[in-house]
Amino acid sequence: MSILDFWVNRVSAAVRSAAEVGTLPAAAHRPWPLPEDPWIMMQTWENLLFAHWPLPAATLRPLVPEELHLETFDGSAWLAVTPFVIGELRPRALPAIPGLSRFPEINVRTYVRVGDKPGVFFFSLDAGSQLAVTAARRLYKLPYHPAQFEIEERDGWFHYACRRTGGGTATAECHVSYRSRAPVKEPTPGELDHWLTERYCLYAVDRGRRVYCAEIHHKPWPLQLADAEFRVNTMTAPLGVRLPDIAPLIHFAKQLDVHVWAPHSVEA
Repeated sequence: MSILDFWVNRVSAAVRSAAEVGTLPAAAHRPWPLPEDPWIMMQTWENLLFAHWPLPAATLRPLVPEELHLETFDGSAWLAVTPFVIGELRPRALPAIPGLSRFPEINVRTYVRVGDKPGVFFFSLDAGSQLAVTAARRLYKLPYHPAQFEIEERDGWFHYACRRTGGGTATAECHVSYRSRAPVKEPTPGELDHWLTERYCLYAVDRGRRVYCAEIHHKPWPLQLADAEFRVNTMTAPLGVRLPDIAPLIHFAKQLDVHVWAPHSVEA
């Protein structure tokens, strides 16, 4: 890149940053107001699958830091395996960063709260970008792992395969094919799909037992009922959790734009 190109990109980024001040989507659907601090990053999540299983709270409680309250719905805790692609990631006021702007990811999550603020807790996150893994570990205190991915869209199905590659970590692998089978329907407050997905922060706990919260914002989830065929799924094996031998609750989302804030410490 020439010096001229560099400065053109910087000026363009500054102009875009000024324009982005007003780009946040409406927030009336949020359970609490938007943060006062500026968001720091935008992401686009593409071709996302939610596969949810109910589990006894006693199964997950030992795996969730004691500082976080494990939430239940109708008496069950819920665990999700969620493959998707981050189609675009860029910091505010900056262009996309090579090696960080587009990559596949899969996470394993459950649902918690601190005080009266519900959020998401991640048991693991595997990504196809080493730069993203390193940055998220350091900045967000999240348990990211490097992984290899193969993704193909064919005949209306998304074929998704990943295998964790980080040294010293237990084997975690997922091979799944999935597709939508119904029109988009936004989650309805009070129903299970709303409880599972309409959460606007994530929590992490560091080795010093400090609790961190990172806010996110997006439009209501554009959920679709979906079909999924798991051929391999050992994503919960490192946790010592065996998923129940029942069909998971499956949802699909084609695309969602997400604004992300910096993490901040909170009192548990």
